Order: sequence, then C-alpha cells, then structure tokens
Amino acid sequence: MVSQSLQDSALDAARDCVLAYGVRRTTLTDVARRAGVSRMSIYRRWPDVTSLVADLMSREWHNVITASPPTVEGIVTVARALREHPLLRKILEADPETLLPYVLDRRGTSQQEMLTFLTVALREGQENGSVRKGEPGRMARAVLLTVQSFTLSSAIVVDESCSADDLDQELAELLARYLRD
Repeated sequence: MVSQSLQDSALDAARDCVLAYGVRRTTLTDVARRAGVSRMSIYRRWPDVTSLVADLMSREWHNVITASPPTVEGIVTVARALREHPLLRKILEADPETLLPYVLDRRGTSQQEMLTFLTVALREGQENGSVRKGEPGRMARAVLLTVQSFTLSSAIVVDESCSADDLDQELAELLARYLRD
C-alpha cells in the first residue's frame, strides 16, 4: 500500500511530466525522478504510465467536479473548468487517444463519480420540485454525455461568431430546458 503523501507527490510529479512532455513521452522513471522517490516506489503502485495517468485524471477531475454545486450553473462551471484545465488541454493537444477509452469503450472513475453526483442532485431536485419528473439515473447519463461533448469538442466549433462563453450560455439553456418542466 502506497502512503497518501507518496501517492500525492507521485501524482503531482506525473502532472508536471504530462504537462511538460505529454502522456506518450512521460515515463515512470521521469515521474519517480521528479517526485524524488525510487522507481520501485512508483512501480509498486502503478505498473505503467497508463494506470498512473488514469489515477491522475481521476484526482484532477474529482477536484473540479466537487468544487461546484449541483445546479445548472454549477454544471456549466464544471464543463468550463474541465475545458480550461491545463492537463485536459495538454492531453487533447498532444495525446487525445488517451481519452478514447473513456469516450468509446468504458466508463472511467471520474465519469462514474459525475453520474453518481448528478443522480443524487437530480433526485433531490425532483423532491424539491426544481427538476422535472423522470428516472434520475437516465437523466444523469444524458447530462453527462452533453457536458462531455461540450467539454471535449467545443474547440472545433468556437470561432469569431461563437465564443466559448457563448457555448456556456447555450449549455446552460439546454440543461435548464431539459431539467425543468
């Protein structure tokens, strides 16, 4: 079992390496060196860079997801914060294939956390009358897919006629209309 402080320093070092070199050019040796620990300390916890970067993304996205309230405005804030997050920007720029499993093949830890967060919030909203009737788990999935699209794909539609802020307003409108009667 890796101590929390070693895990945090390794994840911090991994973030620095990915920001500097990209995912493909980051090695566990680079991470160990930057964290000031032995390679074996890193290898005991992570067998490869892929698993280390998965844990790094989970930590970083968790911090973003939990920093905003579960409201339409909070969800838009999460989408914007993720879209502007330096780690996500670097991955999208240098190593977008890193994200393909989470878009095409399977649900990642952060996506599951977001689904749980949204399902609870939608259920509470239904109980207090601020969210329309419907199955909260299915609704949470629709919101997640929408937010994921606005987060990962907005760069291809932003131009002089539609800014990222304009898209955020549209996302807020889309979510508000979807979630309310």
